[in-house]
Amino acid sequence: MTPKFHPGQVVATPGALDALAESGQDAAFFLDKHLRGDWGEVDADDQKANDTALLDGSRLLSSYRTLKGVELWVLTEAAGDDGRRASTCITTPSEY
Repeated sequence: MTPKFHPGQVVATPGALDALAESGQDAAFFLDKHLRGDWGEVDADDQKANDTALLDGSRLLSSYRTLKGVELWVLTEAAGDDGRRASTCITTPSEY
């Protein structure tokens, strides 16, 4: 499936990298879901906000759990004046 938006530069925090290593999962798995518009475990309001963000360029937030149960957030920054999103960060909620 084609991505719904460009992530910009993709980075991950130390806690997210540790959680991924402990679960034996790859960041690309979660990033791919995020880029396809599978927002994971966010509530209905956040799902609606993400769907709107695809149209207006505002920030996108997805929430997933690793196989070990650790929550990961994937956050894509709002688009700049040039219409491009600068970055996406995979993080844990405590590091945000």
